[in-house]
Amino acid sequence: MTGRPHVLLSAAVSLDGCIDDVSRRRLILSNDADLDRVDEVRASVDAILVGANTIRTDDPRLLVRSAARRAARVATGRAPSPVKVTLTRTGKISPDSRFLTTGDGDRVVYAPTSAVADVRERVGAAATVVGAGDPLDVTVLLDDLHRRGVRRLMVEGGSEVHTLFMSSGLVDELHVVFAPFLVGQPGAPRFVNAAVFPQGPGNRMRLVEARPIGDVVLLRYVPVDAGSRAI
Repeated sequence: MTGRPHVLLSAAVSLDGCIDDVSRRRLILSNDADLDRVDEVRASVDAILVGANTIRTDDPRLLVRSAARRAARVATGRAPSPVKVTLTRTGKISPDSRFLTTGDGDRVVYAPTSAVADVRERVGAAATVVGAGDPLDVTVLLDDLHRRGVRRLMVEGGSEVHTLFMSSGLVDELHVVFAPFLVGQPGAPRFVNAAVFPQGPGNRMRLVEARPIGDVVLLRYVPVDAGSRAI
């Protein structure tokens, strides 16, 4: 048995690689059919992770939307929605965020060990706060999630989190949906930031699915060195 969950990273991007624009309103990149596909994937995993900045900017609920899918999870002894997970270096998570206030499932916040006391004071009893090293170490985070019973983890952003997981070589499956337009704004957040990635030009990932979904296209990749972890 592996010591960490299978990591599935999911993102929707514009044709020029942006996950949002610079306006205050959230940019809609996907369509209804693809959002339903994402909901199906969410229903299949044990936990969903986003960065604290995504909580601040998008305020996501991170819940399974479909009543039928929630019921199917409950029928197999699971919570209606996966465990919510975030990581933060500063602890700046609003106590009123939907991450902390919606749904009945567990919530786990990972922070640098030296910041745990401050983060616990900020989120109170709404989430379990766990120290993950100084500086925060994503492998410690994954090991702890595995001990908590998480076998499949869905990572949903944003840019810093995508970069952290991709550059660490810890993504076993990558889902990227391309929207049929370009953002074109130099300050718009991109899928990943500058980093050294193990899956570079000399180590291309393997395409396992290409699927049109209305006006968007899903590309699903696995790293060539994922071995038996790939699905």
